[in-house]
Amino acid sequence: MSYPSSTREAHEKFCHTEQWARVRDARGRTGTHHLTFELGLPDGRVLRTRVSHPVDRTVYGPSMWSRILRDQLDVTDEDFWRCVQDGVLPKRGVPDLPAEALPAELVYLLKNRVALSEGEIATMSKDEAVARLNQYWATVL
Repeated sequence: MSYPSSTREAHEKFCHTEQWARVRDARGRTGTHHLTFELGLPDGRVLRTRVSHPVDRTVYGPSMWSRILRDQLDVTDEDFWRCVQDGVLPKRGVPDLPAEALPAELVYLLKNRVALSEGEIATMSKDEAVARLNQYWATVL
């Protein structure tokens, strides 16, 4: 798949979109400006990347860009551009939460009183689970 040129502007936008913490800025003798960002991951690792803004170059070379993606950002080209262009954050090992999780007490009652399996409970919406529990209580009371 073909992607846009890997610019420092896109690199910085990725960091802002994914909410990396800006930890350091530096100016060299040549006027080059560096921004350093860090991102803590759920597995305990801390990613660190540096975006430099030299006066004469705005596009990263292919080999440098592949190293930045792999070693600093820990994302694929596809994940990088989806984040930059569409605001879709990389997964980073965080599981998706269900749209409407069942309360633990409701799951406990369905499992231990109504004798439903975890598989049956997992397929239920909250409304279905409450209705099933109400049905149970109506028959035992």
